[in-house]
Amino acid sequence: MLRQCALRVLARSRAGCRRYGSCSASGRGDAGEARAYFTTPIFYVNAAPHIGHLYSALLADALCRHRRLRVPGPASTRFSTGTDEHGLKIQQAAATAGLSPIELCDRVSAQFQQLFREAGVSSTDFIRTTEARHRLAVQHFWGVLEARGLLYKGLYEGWYCASDECFLPEAKVTRQVGPSGDLCPVSLESGHPVSWTKEENYIFRLSQFREPLLRWLQNNPQAITPEPFHQTVLQWLQEELPDLSVSRRSSHLHWGIPVPGDDSQTIYVWLDALVNYLTVVGYPDADFKSWWPATSHVIGAGLRPPHRIYVHSHWTVSGQKMSKSLGNVVDPRTCLDRYTVDGFRYFLLRQGVPNWDCDYYDEKVVKLLDSELADALGGLLNRCTAYRINPSGTYPSFCAACFPSEPGLTGPSVRVQAEDYALVSAVATLPKQVADYYDDFQIYKALEAVSSCVRQTNGFIQRHAPWKLTSPADALWLGTVLHVALECLR
Repeated sequence: MLRQCALRVLARSRAGCRRYGSCSASGRGDAGEARAYFTTPIFYVNAAPHIGHLYSALLADALCRHRRLRVPGPASTRFSTGTDEHGLKIQQAAATAGLSPIELCDRVSAQFQQLFREAGVSSTDFIRTTEARHRLAVQHFWGVLEARGLLYKGLYEGWYCASDECFLPEAKVTRQVGPSGDLCPVSLESGHPVSWTKEENYIFRLSQFREPLLRWLQNNPQAITPEPFHQTVLQWLQEELPDLSVSRRSSHLHWGIPVPGDDSQTIYVWLDALVNYLTVVGYPDADFKSWWPATSHVIGAGLRPPHRIYVHSHWTVSGQKMSKSLGNVVDPRTCLDRYTVDGFRYFLLRQGVPNWDCDYYDEKVVKLLDSELADALGGLLNRCTAYRINPSGTYPSFCAACFPSEPGLTGPSVRVQAEDYALVSAVATLPKQVADYYDDFQIYKALEAVSSCVRQTNGFIQRHAPWKLTSPADALWLGTVLHVALECLR
């Protein structure tokens, strides 16, 4: 989701950082707020989408859909996703494929758009960084940074990883045996090759933002969710922040947006990509501020940070990182066909835990969907609509004499048990419980709470066995059992 400028620079530069997918809301999306803006990371187009990309989009989609349920109206909620299409990696991938960079971008961006349509991702905007509206926004953003004295030209030197599009400190570089048998420098985190780079670039004064960022995060303990990631960033900020290169030589990197007034330099891909969240809401036009809820003044361009940044970890496949070289990259479109759109959406959101890496394998999907959707949920519906006990397939009448509103009441018609009141209470409190889990970015726990109520309702049916209630004297109680079960299903 959404990343603020200094935070994103920080995440790309600090030792020990993993490049987590993230999805965020510029506002928490609480029912009391007039507007909420949800975003995903924009996805790099050097390769086709995989299940990790879809997972990021589904998390934002779930948060956005939940917000729309609580605050109806198309004007109150926006949700953007898109593709990140500039940079050296794209330039190199296009050359390898025998395509121009824009041809590669068009092809792969279309794959992301098709996947998200097929998966029911309800975004209101799909942004491509090659669009003219984005170029204008980036150039204006650059001008604001420059006018505020936050850019200077200087010699930047260090290890550069083209695959990761980032500079690395010495501590994050190791040596591995290469194809020729020689030791080659690689990124300690990703294993991708690095090379020593020394060139004159424009440099962003990130060092000025350590203290404001630290204060902002200390004063807003939920600014980054889940909490362990909030603590990780606070730990990074205990050390000095280096100023960072925000451009590359155009002779080396031509596929990008030129620095305004200096065609010898190309704006670095992370800064270009960051601005997409502003482009979508109309930056630099004044109305964009109505979509940018404020907490405190941090960013150098005069922008305030989002209310929350939601972070999630990666998906592995049978315990291994997805890799084209290993041949284990999972095609999400195949999964949507095999397990249905709702089924595969449910699996990713139910099994995905933002705090740590999640593992995918086909048997796991089948087991979950069979257990929770087909057997528990589908089986419950089938039980309640079986022709022999509910020939009309509708809600039978509820009998208050059989199921009094208060526990402990007695009478000749009362058949309700204590566990039945526990079920009614669980279902009554479920919406609030689910809403709290959504606000805490624990969608998997929200789905577990729903699944728990389904199991309780199946227990209710099993206790009272409506298929055994065949005498006329049982008719009112049979109707009540089916009515309660169907209401729980609803």
